[in-house]
Amino acid sequence: MTTRRILATSAGFLPTDRWGVMKPGPMLLDALQRTGASRPRVCLVMTASGDDASYLARSYAALGSVGCDVDHLSLFTMPNRDPEEILGRSDLVWVGGGSVANLLAVWRVHGVDIAMRDAWERGTILAGVSAGSICWHAGGPTDSFGPTLEVVTDALGLLPFGNGVHYDSEEQRRPLLHRSVAEGVLPMSYATDDRVGIWYEGEEAVEVVTDNPDADPVSGPAAYLIEAVDGQAIETRLAIGQLH
Repeated sequence: MTTRRILATSAGFLPTDRWGVMKPGPMLLDALQRTGASRPRVCLVMTASGDDASYLARSYAALGSVGCDVDHLSLFTMPNRDPEEILGRSDLVWVGGGSVANLLAVWRVHGVDIAMRDAWERGTILAGVSAGSICWHAGGPTDSFGPTLEVVTDALGLLPFGNGVHYDSEEQRRPLLHRSVAEGVLPMSYATDDRVGIWYEGEEAVEVVTDNPDADPVSGPAAYLIEAVDGQAIETRLAIGQLH
């Protein structure tokens, strides 16, 4: 039976000591290994940044020496590939950060939303950072509309939860996610601190992972479960490791 897997993160590529140069972090390297392919086929999707050429080039360069074949789906100004074909033949899809609201709108125009679901159901690992994390869920807080964060509620819904990203580094995100869950704007939600990700199998969160293995397990970066109880948001810290 095909296992449907998603890695939703607040990280993925890490900076290096060279200006503008990134490298894949442990979470992304682990995702490549989990494909089970000897030379994984990776598709980069940078719609959320308007297919920013520099972001795409730096991502290609970061993956160039880790034993995978890299391609990309660009939608500006027209699709460079058939979305169903390129996503369907990929072992891993990596979605970059930026505007999740713009990403969702453009994906729907070109049928990428349907192609992503089809690829996921056939076993392609879907993964990404920030907007590339929120998009798989029901929605979450975003700066897509300006410096004051708002909530999107029309994401793909492959995962029936809300999602919070950059939970420990951007001060508006935690209170907005709490309020949205308490008021029923978003369903039960998962959130990640920077450099943390959550693996899902099917629609179940199964593991919290990090790009910082030396972090303190008690006070260091983590993931969180936010639930509504009697009209209040209750937050549970999820430490790095298996959840079940």
